[in-house]
Amino acid sequence: MTYPDNPSLSSFGERLFDKEGERMHTVYTAASPEYGKEQFFQRFEREISKVKQLYPKAKRIGLADGAAGNLGFLEEHCEILTVDFWHVSEYLGKAAKAMYPGKNHKEEREEWLEERCHQLKHKMGAASRILNELREFKRKKKSGKESKEVEKVITYFANQKERMQYYQNVKKNLPIGSGVTEAACKTIVKNRMCKGSARWKAEGASVVLTLRSLHATPSRWEKFWNKYSQY
Repeated sequence: MTYPDNPSLSSFGERLFDKEGERMHTVYTAASPEYGKEQFFQRFEREISKVKQLYPKAKRIGLADGAAGNLGFLEEHCEILTVDFWHVSEYLGKAAKAMYPGKNHKEEREEWLEERCHQLKHKMGAASRILNELREFKRKKKSGKESKEVEKVITYFANQKERMQYYQNVKKNLPIGSGVTEAACKTIVKNRMCKGSARWKAEGASVVLTLRSLHATPSRWEKFWNKYSQY
């Protein structure tokens, strides 16, 4: 197996980047649904181990949406944990709607959201400042639908703000988004497994997803058939 020179490793999609932050290679892994994801994690750990052996000095960045199970797995294998920026921006969007509701406040809402996303990406300590701003809004508006929506965003930020070091990641050309992984959920899994009237058993689904992962990963498909033909 060959990989590009001097990559950074981003788990859950296993993307490899050069020093300028350009994606150079992606290893896709998919599995049929299972409680606890044990088999999937084992398979993914094998992929991570291969890359670690090839590039022991590569910086390993874990990107996830904030789910405890995903973060717990990544914490064992990565030096830096980062919550996907686009998931965070969705939460900010919910806060913006709550703070500036209705059509009459559309311009203010969009301006607030754009400015907070920019701060989060380019200003050190922005996550803490935004969290304080949300708490201040909640303190003044103690009840109602808007208050409950902001409370959800406050909880998310309070739990994840240590993993929102986007300023440092951007400065060092490290990834902040899991878009490739999100896209793979559609192109590798959903497009094939969710066809009309399709019915799958676990074994059949696992085989199909494995083959699709091999086909989507550069050079894997050819190596698979070369290996197969030897036996």
